[in-house]
Amino acid sequence: MSDDLRRGAIYALSAAAAMALGATCIKGASGSVPGPVIVFFRAAIGLVLLAPWLVSGGRALVTTQRFGGHLWRAGFGLISMYGYFHALGHLPLAEAVLLTYTMPLFAPFIGWLWLGEKPPPTALPAALIGLAGITLIVKPGGEGLTSIAALIGATSGISAAAAMIGIRRISDTEPASRIVFYFLLLSSVASAVPLPWVWQTPDLPGWLWLLGVGAFATAGQFLLTRAYSVATASYIGPFTYTSVIFAGGLGWALWGEAPDLWSLLGISLVIGSCLITLLPRRQPPPVEAPTEV
Repeated sequence: MSDDLRRGAIYALSAAAAMALGATCIKGASGSVPGPVIVFFRAAIGLVLLAPWLVSGGRALVTTQRFGGHLWRAGFGLISMYGYFHALGHLPLAEAVLLTYTMPLFAPFIGWLWLGEKPPPTALPAALIGLAGITLIVKPGGEGLTSIAALIGATSGISAAAAMIGIRRISDTEPASRIVFYFLLLSSVASAVPLPWVWQTPDLPGWLWLLGVGAFATAGQFLLTRAYSVATASYIGPFTYTSVIFAGGLGWALWGEAPDLWSLLGISLVIGSCLITLLPRRQPPPVEAPTEV
């Protein structure tokens, strides 16, 4: 294995672990903190953590002629975050993480509609297999609230795909650092709007969970960006799904979560279908991971 591939694998595995820890913190916070408050702190803490780096970029970092594109990217990303965080609060950790990781199934078709890019031949069979897996996880007709949360989690995957296509739409002129900056800034502002109606002051454990959300999610975002900068997406992509394994282990250790046979089969189908979408070689994406919507 070349040094670049080895470094890419290490970065990707580290990113997957960080994202699983971030998801764990979201689930932990959801027990005492309303979802909209968690979304706000996820964006705001990320913005604060990036502040020294952002300041060093100066005016060149924030100057843009594509503000509308940043709005679209942030809007879809924020919708995905709300859905993802809701799923994390109501589903087993591994299942909630996986549902947002379905982004590769939907991205080719959104790119076709939005950018006119024809999907590869593998896109349709992969999507059909993935949807079958999602059905096994969602279990239509099962427990009402759980089934609804699973549907919302799947919707977050569609929104994440739209956010990633939004990134591709503006990445010809916008560097990754600027896209990340505007995403965090716009998400912080937009998610602050409902706070007067839903605010609930966190207790000490809640504050610790929230700090973990911002720290681990931001770390995962940069580690995966680094991974894609040293190796191709077709190589890095499979490693990102180890986040589901890490999440499953954390969910079992902290909350005693164990997926049933149908969910395990659904998880296998979804991961397999997403890996199929990575068969055609393509250029690395410009910025962060799919689940860091």
